[in-house]
Amino acid sequence: MKDSNTKLRNSCDIWILPAMVFASFGLLVLVGFASFGLSPRADATNTPTPDPALTGHFGRMFHLPPFAPPTDAVRDALMQLGQPGGIMDANDDLAAGPVALITDPNLSLINRNNPTDTAGVTFLGQFIDHDMTFDQRSRLGFPTQPIITQNARTCFFDLDSVYAGGPSGNPELFDPSDPIKFLVESGGQFEDLPRDPINHVAIIGDPRNDENMMIAGLHAAFLLFHNHAVNFIRTEYPGIPDNDAYLMARRLTVWHYEWIILHEFLPHVVPQSVIDDVLTNGRHFYNPLHNQAFIPVEFQITYRFGHSMVRPSYRANLHGDNGAPFFGMIFDPAGEGSPDPVDLRGGARAPRRFVGWQTFFDFGGAYSADAKPNKRIDTIVSTPLFHLPLGTIFNGMPPDSLMQRNLLRCLTWQLPSGQRIAQEMGITSLSSAELAELQQFRPSFVTETPLFYYILKEAQLREDGLRLGPVGARIVAEVFVGLLQLDPDSYVTVQPDWLPTLPTHDGTPQSFRIIDFLTFAGVDPASRGQ
Repeated sequence: MKDSNTKLRNSCDIWILPAMVFASFGLLVLVGFASFGLSPRADATNTPTPDPALTGHFGRMFHLPPFAPPTDAVRDALMQLGQPGGIMDANDDLAAGPVALITDPNLSLINRNNPTDTAGVTFLGQFIDHDMTFDQRSRLGFPTQPIITQNARTCFFDLDSVYAGGPSGNPELFDPSDPIKFLVESGGQFEDLPRDPINHVAIIGDPRNDENMMIAGLHAAFLLFHNHAVNFIRTEYPGIPDNDAYLMARRLTVWHYEWIILHEFLPHVVPQSVIDDVLTNGRHFYNPLHNQAFIPVEFQITYRFGHSMVRPSYRANLHGDNGAPFFGMIFDPAGEGSPDPVDLRGGARAPRRFVGWQTFFDFGGAYSADAKPNKRIDTIVSTPLFHLPLGTIFNGMPPDSLMQRNLLRCLTWQLPSGQRIAQEMGITSLSSAELAELQQFRPSFVTETPLFYYILKEAQLREDGLRLGPVGARIVAEVFVGLLQLDPDSYVTVQPDWLPTLPTHDGTPQSFRIIDFLTFAGVDPASRGQ
């Protein structure tokens, strides 16, 4: 394992391409929204800033012509396509309230549920994204070359978003009474991220992981998992020096996390047949020169499919709100400026602001009835994402529609159309008839479709929104598997036959899943007693 106290890995530096990015599975906005998440503005004095000089740049998988020229007319067409109330807006009945949007099936007829995914898959995906990409410099809607855009994260699943510079490089993240353990605070009932006592900014390795309650809760679970791993190592190896215990606990945490990515998360969003083909027959499109890994901009945009999986509202926990469930919109303007917002935004501390994970993942038995589904991967996106609070946008600048921002990113990177990538892959592309709704915005979009829209529509038509379609699945599978294979410290590289060593729900090592991770962290429903 790398010595995180002194070395942030620089192996992500990519070869100089002739030709920025940022991909999050959740809702990040950061100068252009990271694929999976939405990032609040951070106080740099309280949060360690990633060092771009020690990480790499973004790059391309395909050197193909862009889908459209970077003109005002194209920008206007993308803005119209992603506008509030437009064809991508589910027009959820927000007036019905956060409870009805979950419990009333008539309110999910257009914005359909995905019966194969639980609600936590979105936020696990967002967390994963924040672990491998952090683009702070590209311009929204204006051409930017990936090679000149630095990725301020190491481009591997190594949890540098959690560990940052380690106990030596970022001691403020660690417990002064036991400096190889993370500092974890309380929100009043259960765990909370450590926060600045004045402005409540989270003191964590990546400020984006306090964008909403769920991603904050997941980050806190990783802190606790590591701390329990330290206890485990010390029990197994009495008298072990602290630095050795830290490194062993970190590897234990990272490898179990990598196992979850490959064996649980990826199969949720990509057909297993595609994953198996990449593992068996190799990668055909993501093959970095000299095996120097990087994040491709095509992947960065594709991975934003997770935005379509976001629900308009969630039940954060079952008994946290004075003994009652705490329901809230993912974002609600009424929560702006409140110390305990009515919505589920991050950046606040109150006793009810914790996550009851049985809503988000299926713990089995009596808890199974509590798990709620995601939305499908399609072109119908939950309404709150068209009206983001400007405070969640890194530079505080509009547009506040996440769909507009995602579409403009296709112009930022001058990405090829979905059809051209499909052709390059030897995959039958969507027909003009299947994309006819784009005619009204710009006729060329029917045959040269912005990649973000194409990926959503392909999943909708080819997989009924349950998982990614052929092009999206291949991009995501090749990059995920590639990053694991190119990481010199991953279990896939170091010990390919490794199996998880911590307890599992059914007693078999290979069945280790996120519910087992959360149980070891001590945030599972049984440990909470609710």
